[in-house]
Amino acid sequence: MRKLRVGIIGAGQIAQVAHIPGYLSRPNEVEIVALSDLIKEKADSVASKYSIPHVFADYREMLRQCELDVVSVCTPNKFHAEATIAALQAGAHVLCEKPPALTEEDAKMMADTAKERNKILTFNFHYRFSAEVEALKRIIDAGELGEIYAARVLALRRRGIPGWGVFTNKEIQGGGPLIDIGIHMLDTALYLMGDPEPELLMGVTHTRIGNRPGVGLMGSWDPEKFTVEDAAMGMIRFKNSASLVLETSFALNMKEKSVMNVFLYGDRGGAELFPLSLHLEKGGYLMDTELPFLPDVNKYERSIHHFIDCCLYGRTPLVTPEQGLLVQRIINGLYDSAQSGMAVRF
Repeated sequence: MRKLRVGIIGAGQIAQVAHIPGYLSRPNEVEIVALSDLIKEKADSVASKYSIPHVFADYREMLRQCELDVVSVCTPNKFHAEATIAALQAGAHVLCEKPPALTEEDAKMMADTAKERNKILTFNFHYRFSAEVEALKRIIDAGELGEIYAARVLALRRRGIPGWGVFTNKEIQGGGPLIDIGIHMLDTALYLMGDPEPELLMGVTHTRIGNRPGVGLMGSWDPEKFTVEDAAMGMIRFKNSASLVLETSFALNMKEKSVMNVFLYGDRGGAELFPLSLHLEKGGYLMDTELPFLPDVNKYERSIHHFIDCCLYGRTPLVTPEQGLLVQRIINGLYDSAQSGMAVRF
């Protein structure tokens, strides 16, 4: 069997932490043949470190010159759609970092292109590959929680404004913690709830800390260039009458350094995701159940491996383009609501 030929667009942190190691851990089936980045010196350095033979400053040139089966899109958010569509049109399957894009229209165009070209498109919502999510999904599918009618989603940092990259640039990233870290827990909750269709969205954003000097736990940021929200709160009402409350921040005056969690409430039981525990009523008693022996897994690696398996064996990805589009629409709806001060119908 010929190895999958991989090209990577974007040589930043997520490419080096997740995508490149994930592909390199399957050497018998996969080879990384090309890497592109607008900053050629960065691409050269990363390519040298990981022995990637071909390096480009322009990903279009990479797509033209290299016969690629698979492309990972690891660029800043603004460029996801353009790079993904180009790679799909060049005949490659694509794993794109989250969020899918900046707009609903771009996310839909990405999904439509994948369908037209008969190529796999998926997004790196890697929390779906955690042992906790995998276990809770099985428990929910077995009916242990009953009908899930409410959820609470937390993606909070006390002072976690990234001191590197373009995370504080709204034009390039589309927003702050909501679209960066909140999207992970939102996607996780939607997945566990069975992807209910939203009906009404209400969002509020705040910029109270990032636009002035302060103590940072993830490096220093420039308050003069801080154009995103540092906190976003929201609520979603779904057409099946379920609800979801979301809280997310880069900077918030809270006790903990950071919190990433999902709480689900069903008519037969509830659950807290991290660490995984169930809250049930059995035999006339209220009881809490923990799962203390879940394996410690590498979510990034499992996500990459799943994508490889989908490409090799024609499997349906765990994260579909339609699910990516749903999350994109919700994120944009919450931002639209925050800007208008009004609830937004989905």
